[in-house]
Amino acid sequence: MKNHSADIAIVGAGILGLAHAYAAARAGKRVVVFERSPQAAGASVRNFGMIWPIGQPSGELLQLALRSRAIWLEILTAAHLPYLNTGSLHLTYRHDEAAVAQEFASIAPGLGYNCRWLTPAQVLEKSQAVQPQGLLGALWSDTELTVDPRQILAALPAFLAQRYGVQFHFSTAVRAINPPCLESATARWHASQFLICSGEDFETLYPNHFAASGLTRCKLQMLRTAPQPTGWQLGPSLAAGLTLRFYPAFGVCSTLPALQARIAHETPEFDRWAIHALVSQTADGALTLGDSHQYGLAVDVFNKSEIDDLILNYTHSFLRAPETRVAERWYGVYAKHPDKTLLWIDPEPTVRIIASPGGSGMTLSMGLGEKMIRELGIA
Repeated sequence: MKNHSADIAIVGAGILGLAHAYAAARAGKRVVVFERSPQAAGASVRNFGMIWPIGQPSGELLQLALRSRAIWLEILTAAHLPYLNTGSLHLTYRHDEAAVAQEFASIAPGLGYNCRWLTPAQVLEKSQAVQPQGLLGALWSDTELTVDPRQILAALPAFLAQRYGVQFHFSTAVRAINPPCLESATARWHASQFLICSGEDFETLYPNHFAASGLTRCKLQMLRTAPQPTGWQLGPSLAAGLTLRFYPAFGVCSTLPALQARIAHETPEFDRWAIHALVSQTADGALTLGDSHQYGLAVDVFNKSEIDDLILNYTHSFLRAPETRVAERWYGVYAKHPDKTLLWIDPEPTVRIIASPGGSGMTLSMGLGEKMIRELGIA
């Protein structure tokens, strides 16, 4: 078995692993990344591609999201990769939804958010994709970015390899870590620090620590339209009333319980499947729609048409687009802790498992990578 060495060995080439590789390489370290699949195929490529600071609660997580956004802009610019800096709209069509959005807009500046309430006319000036009938207004934020996750996750390894000398070993499962050694099927690597960014794989490395952590899995169902014709652009990423009761940022609003109670009474099916509705656009012009949330260690590999129909019917209540035919359907799975957005585990010296940014991987990973590298004294 061949022997090799690096300063930092990372398991997982999803967005979390790439974020840590970028931060460590920027700090001048020799980095090697192992990915068991031929390319990243997990939650990192099965999402909206949204960098979504407005969903994070004020304080540490919001600041981490904003720092992550800045790093995203830095790396996307350096790698000459496309992104949409179009912000977001939370659309409201019911008075209780408008009450939450207006309250949040009034207190948000003091909490570190850059957003404001827009009238219906102002909303329609910003987006041609909004259904105008019944529109009461929207919460506008200019901080949200969108990337095409399939495109970005495919391109970033080559950029990191060329610019910073990061070594990637795809189709290479790591079968054991015994510091200072890591073993794959074909090689043994010596490193000073090991970072495990293995997503929802709880069984391969340090399974006992994962089992004791309280982590579970979250399955989400998502859909994508065919590409929109003639260069039609979505503009700001879209959300609506259901999203106001989903992201923790809006928990500061005294008007939120009334909205939550009305949704639970009128449409309990949305709560049953933890559905809210987001719309983003990919590099080829298709619209990504979703999503639902089902929690549990055992993941149902069969999608439910009922969930897809609920997502589509609700999304069509606020979205107007030239092409709404569904071209792709899939599900994603990510690691989720019931109480902690961020979770890391140190099973032994020089080994850190970065276990869960929950459903906020695209939003938080770049900032989290920088934070971990700094805290471990690598930078």
